[in-house]
Amino acid sequence: MQASKPSAIVKAVLGWYDRHRRALPWRAPQGARPDPYHVWLSEIMLQQTTVPTVGRRFGRFLERWPALGDLAAAGLDDVLHEWQGLGYYARARNLHACARQIMRDHGGRFPEDAVELRALPGIGDYTAAAIAAIAFGRKATVVDGNVERVVARLYAIEQPLPGAKTAIRARAALLTPQDRPGDFAQGMMDLGAAICVPGRPRCDLCPISRRCAAYAKGIAETLPARAAKKPKPTRTGVAFWIERPDGAVLLRRRPENGLLGGMMELPSTEWREKPAGAKRATRATPVAARFRPVDGTVRHEFTHFKLELSVLLGRASSGAQAPKGALWCPVDRLGEYALPTVMKKLVRHALSARGAPLDRPVRSQYQYGRTSSM
Repeated sequence: MQASKPSAIVKAVLGWYDRHRRALPWRAPQGARPDPYHVWLSEIMLQQTTVPTVGRRFGRFLERWPALGDLAAAGLDDVLHEWQGLGYYARARNLHACARQIMRDHGGRFPEDAVELRALPGIGDYTAAAIAAIAFGRKATVVDGNVERVVARLYAIEQPLPGAKTAIRARAALLTPQDRPGDFAQGMMDLGAAICVPGRPRCDLCPISRRCAAYAKGIAETLPARAAKKPKPTRTGVAFWIERPDGAVLLRRRPENGLLGGMMELPSTEWREKPAGAKRATRATPVAARFRPVDGTVRHEFTHFKLELSVLLGRASSGAQAPKGALWCPVDRLGEYALPTVMKKLVRHALSARGAPLDRPVRSQYQYGRTSSM
């Protein structure tokens, strides 16, 4: 079976969307002009986070930074702190940088063209197309996970993902209309979220099921197919809870580039596939201290690898100076810093073992770095 002409599919999707469109905090009321700031902010948030989560957090962002200029004027640490729980912090850094660049280079107005939008920090092909289509009514092909699923089924594209992405995007481009491209994109997203769902699609309620090749073949539930994932490698390391007698703990800012860039952390060895030995841990200690190991391991899973960290609790001298890029933070003020989830796990693990005095002699005590008083 061949799917119907694109115009018939577009008409059916737009008709369904006009009747069943989701009410979302960032979406303009029907007939109203979308706010590019709202469209951009929501799309960045949604890249790694669910709609319900973003629905709760979007309003908080707007309360703090109602307009693009407010966000551009904010401190990066404030933005990172507000971003907690919304995915990779690199997106928050790019969000902040993008706001500043638009204010500086574009007079505070978003470019309307997808090519110009892609030149901004943190805006890739998908986000540029979404802003151009939804905020400005430009013809641009928007393909997120929901649209990908709808198109794969509509045209019975059986090649597994990610290899099928090129074919799916080509088909989606043929569907994209000149008129109401933003509404069509959002209609396809809503269709994938509510009707053409993973697993068991609700084909009896779908406005384009009689035009769907996968439905006709009885294979809608199997699409899109996905190639088998390779197992994630595991990396290990040693994290240091270093505390002064006054109760302040050492935090260190990670490099701006790379994983968790610019975030505060408990210092640690490098994260490697092979466990760090005592000598390597010695070299990674940023402040001279004596340590005792904490029972157990902190585990965390990133997109591309799993992480296992052991923890050493240590006491530094009262006059210990924080090295460059680090600071001493009172334990009761840790919540003021944007600690990523893995660091929050480490803090909880360290605090649970911190009840025993750090200067109490223990059998398995280690000394790393220069000699220091306890």
